[in-house]
Formats: sequence, C-alpha cells, structure tokens
Amino acid sequence: MTVNGISTSLDFNHVPKDGEGLTANASVAVLLCTRNGERFLEEQISSIACQTHQDFKIYVSDDGSSDSTRAIVTAHVERLGHERIELAGGPVEGFVRNFLTVSCRPDVNADYYAWCDQDDIWHEDKLRIAVDWLASGDASVPALYCSRTELIDELGQSIGFSSFFSKPAKFQNALVQNIAGGNTMVFNQALMDLIREAGDSVPVASHDWWAYMIVSGCNGRIYYDATPTVRYRQHSLNCIGTNRGFRNNSKRARELWRGRYQRWIDNNIVSLQAISHQFTAENKQILERFSAARKNRFVARIWGVIRSGVYRQTLIGNLGLALAIVTRRV
Repeated sequence: MTVNGISTSLDFNHVPKDGEGLTANASVAVLLCTRNGERFLEEQISSIACQTHQDFKIYVSDDGSSDSTRAIVTAHVERLGHERIELAGGPVEGFVRNFLTVSCRPDVNADYYAWCDQDDIWHEDKLRIAVDWLASGDASVPALYCSRTELIDELGQSIGFSSFFSKPAKFQNALVQNIAGGNTMVFNQALMDLIREAGDSVPVASHDWWAYMIVSGCNGRIYYDATPTVRYRQHSLNCIGTNRGFRNNSKRARELWRGRYQRWIDNNIVSLQAISHQFTAENKQILERFSAARKNRFVARIWGVIRSGVYRQTLIGNLGLALAIVTRRV
C-alpha cells in the first residue's frame, strides 16, 4: 500500500519471516556510534543481539568516552568475538562526523548498513523488515529504508510516537527537511558508495538528512515505514531529540529565528556540490534554482523558491518555511 507516494508498512504483510526467504544470509553492518553512553548502551546492544535477522556485525565507533562505555563494548567483544562486534576510536569531532567516519571506513563492508544510536531499543524485526524490502529491488539503485519511532522516556516507558509524514519522499522535500531519524535507517551498498564518494568531511547538518538528500537526489528508492521499528529514548543528553510537541517545536522555532536552520541549509548546499553530479538532471536544476533563490532579494527570492518546488511535510512546517523565506532565514 502507498499513501501519497510513500510506501507504508502494510506492504510487508507478504514478507516471509527471516530464514524462510532469500535474505536470511544477507549481511548487515550495524554502525553504532557512542559517547558516554553507559546508562543505556547495554540495553541497546541486547536489542540488536535479539534481532530475528542474525547475519550482522556491530562496528562501534566511540567518540572519546570518559565513562564505562568502552569497557562495556570490550566485554561484549571478549564474549562474542571480533567477528560479531568490534571497537574503534572515533574522530572526536561530534556525532555527525563520527557516523560519517565509520561509514566511510574501507574495511567496513556488508550487503546492507544500519546506523545505530547508543540509547535506543530496536524492535526484534527491525533488520528483517528493512533487509527484505531493500532486497526486493534492483541492487544497483540507491535505496533507503526508514521508519517512524516509538518515543520512550529514560525508564523505557512509552510516551508516544514520532510524527507521521504522508507527502512524497522527494528531493524537493529533502532540501528543507529530513523525514526520519538515522536510528531507523538501513540502506544498500549503492547508497553507501555515494556517501563514501562524497567523503566523511562534508559539513552537513546531520548524517541522516544527508542520506535522504543523496538518495532522493538520485531518484533512488525510499521506504518510509509507518510502523515504528525503534524505541527512541528521550532524555536530557539527546544530541537531537524528537520534534514532536509544543515545547520542542517552540525550541526549533527559536533556533530558526536565530539563523541555525539557515546555517544548516548553507552547509548542506555546500556539501551537495561533492555529489550532485550523480543526481538526475531535474534534481540538479531544482538544487540550482533553490540555491540561487536564497541569494536573491525579496520578490526574486520568494519566486525562485516557489519555482524550485521545495516543501515540508506538514501545514505548520510549510508556514514556518514560508516565514523563513520571507525573513531570509532559509
């Protein structure tokens, strides 16, 4: 089933359980980035270990932890072996660079790749569902699986769900919004090749938004699963956190007014120059129109952004985008 061009989880009703289909032996590299994650790391690793799809290896990139994070991972390495989990040091330049660095490591190879945060809990079928969908298409086409999340508090109690988006997952949306968190994303080698071509030093706002821009810019396959596959923990040390609720939306509105959103777009556009030669002709033109419009004066700026066709997923989001365009904060 599709809703306004975006696939929903109902398509998975026919998918065989792991071990019954052809994807049981598809390898997955789980790219787990950590920094001072001792409080919740054990629970996250346990949820990965309980996956119904068992052909995976966890690559932990620790970004300079000063707590017991490394000791926790080392204990798992000693128990499970290096063929199941390994630990390496990150660049210590923030979570985005950490994810891009481990993603671009030449020794990390698999059929599929799953980004992983240190403080969440995966549903046991997360990898099976993602891998079965990814394997259903042409492997040469960049493909990205992502989903909604169930929100939990520090004690693991459910407190709701992330927003559901129903508009098409297209490049015009990706330029101004990311539809899903990296903690839900699983993608194929074709997309990883593009991420590696661009490199680990692009100044993008976030690694997950980056993946969405690349795959949509190439007109790749995108599956936004309406059914959550991750329990996304909300706590005081979240690097990003959810955008759900009045308090979080108010915080983001303040950040927009202070120019943070504009700086994110600036950095994303600079980064896109490293990979836009791989985009379709139509999406290259959209990028050029949007980039040029942002530099124009009032009327030309508004008209140029309209011509580029960019949009966000909700009415409130589009009203905010319109305000940002008018006030030159995009």
